[in-house]
Amino acid sequence: LVSLSGLFIYCGLMYLISKNPDKVRWHTVIWGFALQLFLAIIILKWSLGYLAFQWLGERITNYLNYVDSGCMFLFGNNYEDHIFAMKILPTVIFVSSTINILFYLGLMQKLIVSVAQVIQFLLRTSACESFVSASNIFMGMGECPILIRPMLPSLTNSEIHAIMAGGFATISGSVMAAFIYFGVSAPHLISASVMSAPAALAIAKLVYPETEKPTMNVDSVNKFKPPEKSIFEAASAGAGSAISLAAIIGANLIAFISLLESVNQTLVWFGKRVGSKKTITFQYIISYLLWPFALTMGVKVEDCRKVGELIGVKTFINEFVAFQELGTLIKNRKKLNEHIAKNGTWSSERSVVISTYALCGFSNFGSIGIQIGMFTVLIPERKTIIPKLATRAMVVGSVSCFVTACIASR
Repeated sequence: LVSLSGLFIYCGLMYLISKNPDKVRWHTVIWGFALQLFLAIIILKWSLGYLAFQWLGERITNYLNYVDSGCMFLFGNNYEDHIFAMKILPTVIFVSSTINILFYLGLMQKLIVSVAQVIQFLLRTSACESFVSASNIFMGMGECPILIRPMLPSLTNSEIHAIMAGGFATISGSVMAAFIYFGVSAPHLISASVMSAPAALAIAKLVYPETEKPTMNVDSVNKFKPPEKSIFEAASAGAGSAISLAAIIGANLIAFISLLESVNQTLVWFGKRVGSKKTITFQYIISYLLWPFALTMGVKVEDCRKVGELIGVKTFINEFVAFQELGTLIKNRKKLNEHIAKNGTWSSERSVVISTYALCGFSNFGSIGIQIGMFTVLIPERKTIIPKLATRAMVVGSVSCFVTACIASR
């Protein structure tokens, strides 16, 4: 009942900040949540559906392990001594190359368009936003808009907002690979990205309803062809395009983790000056501020501060740092007594599952800059409205993940 009430609380909050509350098309909103609930039942409640996703997660994990041979060749037998730089970041390149090959073969387009047609039929959303929403299940927020680049100038502000929100609410396959390596459940990561796609569309249309008439249809989207001329060129291009992504991930982690440490040391210093018996850190403060959000998702009271801390780290820093900490918490459950002494209580597997769904998205302040920069380049004529759309879309992306966590927790 708590998680169910959280669902209504988040919807009510989004309606309050809606740009045009009287223009909300409730068919889209209701069917978006209905589709999300249907997917949750198939994946989480139906034994065959869960086993299917578990099997898919195991196959993906096995496939990702093939990157070890390339890492060993390039970095030597001791490459795991520097696990993030020499294992996780190369995995991003490997997955990007694989996805590009699938696009060259035409397999990814067929899968994405099939899902998009279902979303468009049920939610009555436009072809482009349905297409990008479907592609967000498999690709990142940086790649998906490029798939419809020629059509972007023709889109309405509501469509652009929905596309941005879908990017914030989901993660790409290449980034998912890194989270799996942290020890997070592959089936839950896959189902989180699948379930958040319709939720993002529903909440985006609640926050920024359509007031114009979209002009693009499915046939226009379906004509997309990759520029590569051979499978080898596709593999090379995919790997090359991921180099910048891997570099950005590494650079952001160095910068944000270092900045977080500087903030924490400053807070610790001030805490000692005022005689605090607790070690005051950014994580400690944010765990109290976001405690109610964790509670509304159905987290046990004793775990709410820890989940709130993870949400804060993900929102104000990035999802990599949050999932790395979640992976540590999952591993530490095997040494529960030691873990409780260091990090507080973490007694419930339910809390682990809810955290996985709540964190599974690119919705953080750093990603706002990425979205603004990318869309300003793609559609410069909208550069004045894009910052406003991106900020709203980030909120929608975060809430979409929270709503998915509410449903998953049931």
